[in-house]
Amino acid sequence: MTVTILLVEDEVAIQELIALNLERAGYSVLCAERADQAKSLINNALPDLVLLDWMLPDVSGLEFARKLRQEERTQSIPIIMLTARTQENDKISGLEAGADDYITKPFSPRELQARIKAVLRRRLPEMSEEIIELGGLRLDPSTHRVHVRNNNGSSQLTEINLGPTEFRLLHFLMAYKDRVHSRAQLLDRVWGDHVFIEDRTVDVHIRRLRKVLEAVRKESLVQTVRGTGYRFSVEYQEPSIE
Repeated sequence: MTVTILLVEDEVAIQELIALNLERAGYSVLCAERADQAKSLINNALPDLVLLDWMLPDVSGLEFARKLRQEERTQSIPIIMLTARTQENDKISGLEAGADDYITKPFSPRELQARIKAVLRRRLPEMSEEIIELGGLRLDPSTHRVHVRNNNGSSQLTEINLGPTEFRLLHFLMAYKDRVHSRAQLLDRVWGDHVFIEDRTVDVHIRRLRKVLEAVRKESLVQTVRGTGYRFSVEYQEPSIE
C-alpha cells in the first residue's frame, strides 16, 4: 500500500529535494507552497501524512496544524513539523499545536525517512511494512501474502489467497486488534475518504474475507459487533446472525 505524503514547503529548492528523496524511497508525494493550496489538496483526498513547514507565506504552520486538528475529517492525519527553529519552547509549541513529531533543518533524507516510519508505525500501523502475526495468521505487507500456521504444533505455514481489497481489509483489522470499526470508518481508511460507495460494500468484502478464512478455520477472528461494526480478535465470540 503506497503511502501518500503531503509536503507543505514554500522554498521550492527544498521542496523539490525532499520530494525527490521521498519518491525514491517509494512514497507518493503531493506538494504545496501555501496552506490554502495544501487545504485544497486535502479536500480532494486525505494524505496519509503531512510534512509541514513552520514558516508559510499565508499562515504559519502552527496555525494550519491547529486547523487540521480541529476538523473531524483531518484531526487524525499524522503531522511532522519542519523548521529551522531549535529552541525547546518552539518544539513544545509545535507539539502542542498537534504535531506528532518535530524535525529541525538541516536534516538528512535518512533521518526524515526514519521519523516518517516511526510516526506511521505509531499512528497508522496499517501503513507499516512490519509483519503482523495474530491468531495463527501471518500477514506480510511487503510481499502482500497471508499465511496460516498449521494447528499440529509444527512451524509449517500454508499460504491463503486473498483479493487486494480483502487483503487491505484484513491488514487494517489486524493492525488494530480488538478495536471495533464502523462501516464508515472502514470505508474511509481502507477504500479512501474520496471514494463514494455504499456502506454495505464493506459487508460484501467481509463475507468474502470470512469465506477464505473459513477454509482454514480462522473465520471467527473477524467478528461482527452488532449495531457497531467489525473487529479482529483472537478472543472467541459466539457467531452472530447478520
